[in-house]
Amino acid sequence: MAAKNVDLVKLFSTVATAIAQNQTTLNQADTYNHDHGDNMVQIFEVITQAMKEKKNALPADQLAYASQILRNKSQSGSAQLYAEGLSDASSQFKGVKSITPDSAITLIQTLLGAQDTVPAASAPSSDGGADLLGSLFGGFSSTQQPAAPSTPQQGELPQIDIGQLLNAGMAFAQAKKAGSNNLDAILNAVVASSRMGTSEHRAQSGALVANTLLQVVSKLAPRK
Repeated sequence: MAAKNVDLVKLFSTVATAIAQNQTTLNQADTYNHDHGDNMVQIFEVITQAMKEKKNALPADQLAYASQILRNKSQSGSAQLYAEGLSDASSQFKGVKSITPDSAITLIQTLLGAQDTVPAASAPSSDGGADLLGSLFGGFSSTQQPAAPSTPQQGELPQIDIGQLLNAGMAFAQAKKAGSNNLDAILNAVVASSRMGTSEHRAQSGALVANTLLQVVSKLAPRK
């Protein structure tokens, strides 16, 4: 069965719902202003509405419009970070007619502002079952075999590609029997490398955003 294209309205509305369900928890995680959950609800409601207004436009135009509207409607620090992520994603998808589950990995990475790589030491290890990293480099990517990590220079940690981690995360989201611990570990590594990893409450909401996005995208990807 062929993969379905990603509907950005449905994608971000699902995130908005997940954020609203965790609004109180996210407020509590914000020990400074106690309003991070409120801000995140507003952020994804604004993004979803912007996507609806441009639902017939190309993905790049939808993303650019959402970025502009978010900058104008919310002045919170988190809103500005997500506006920046949306703008970067718009550049990534310029000229692209549709977003597929494979290319959605790039969308998630860019939206969060994740770096291209993380040190292997910060990536998840095996968790009482199959070796996660062995599986990761053995071909969790739905499009191609991931390249083996480059050999580090003396004193350097090997680097792991964020795209590979996210592909592994999508595979875990698809697997019925996969425990949540592995997926959580993957997302924590991704968020820690992102612009959302600068504070504990943003890292918590960033992991929730990434988890929700992966869950939606995994349902659209063809089963292997």
